[in-house]
Amino acid sequence: MSSPVVRGFLIFHIAQHFIVPLTVAVLFFPKQWRKAYLVMMLTMLVDVDHLLADPIYDPNRCSIGFHPLHRLPMIIGYLALCVFSKTRWLGLGLVIHMALDSIDCQVNTGSWIN
Repeated sequence: MSSPVVRGFLIFHIAQHFIVPLTVAVLFFPKQWRKAYLVMMLTMLVDVDHLLADPIYDPNRCSIGFHPLHRLPMIIGYLALCVFSKTRWLGLGLVIHMALDSIDCQVNTGSWIN
């Protein structure tokens, strides 16, 4: 069983995956914030690649660089999606997700990437 500190940080980390995209949507896309937020929330599906790992979640493992959809070439593609207006919300959601996961890596393992 993980410690209360680890569980607390995990809850905080997950909450940030909802709070940060909402903040970005409201601040930068005020007229369409609901649509922007919905698209950014759909990018949570990128975590489907965690199902390929055993265990699915390990607080001592950095997901950046480990899971297939969390690798550098994919992240570069996510950044490219931000350039085009039709894919901007998708790209922003994915980039925010990767940035938050990278922070999680730094806190849990002392490294930004696996």
